[in-house]
Amino acid sequence: MTDDWLADPTEESVWRPWRLLQTAMDAEIARVYADARIDGLKPTWVMELLRLRHRGPMTITELAESVQITHSGMSQKVSAMRAAGWVRTVAGADARSKKVELTAKAEAVVRRLAAEWRATEAAIAEIEAEIPYPLSRVVRDIEAALERRSLHARITERLAGDPAWG
Repeated sequence: MTDDWLADPTEESVWRPWRLLQTAMDAEIARVYADARIDGLKPTWVMELLRLRHRGPMTITELAESVQITHSGMSQKVSAMRAAGWVRTVAGADARSKKVELTAKAEAVVRRLAAEWRATEAAIAEIEAEIPYPLSRVVRDIEAALERRSLHARITERLAGDPAWG
């Protein structure tokens, strides 16, 4: 038996560069906000703020479904955005529900956020035109591969043969 299990598996990663690229791109967008003196805004909140501006107040469930994330993830996001002053929750149609809506702070910059969104989309399209295999195609190809066999199935298959897992 070898001591392969002692080696740090995080030293080499196919997944990590994707995550680092996303983090770096978000940091560049955050710089745009800092340059514009839009303080306390995370790039990962902008889709929700724009969605609320264009569709009006929504429950956490409605907002989560509209941007395709989990209710739990959206609940955490709304809490963070509320703490930063971008959204507030108000009573919904009945006593059990709450709606998320923009604050005056968000309303004051949402038009600029829509402009940034369009500029970012155009910049990404420009980058895609410069590379031989566009990111949007990569995403579609990965989605197709995952439809053929899920990531869960691929991982558990490998774990079944790994004595360190069992």
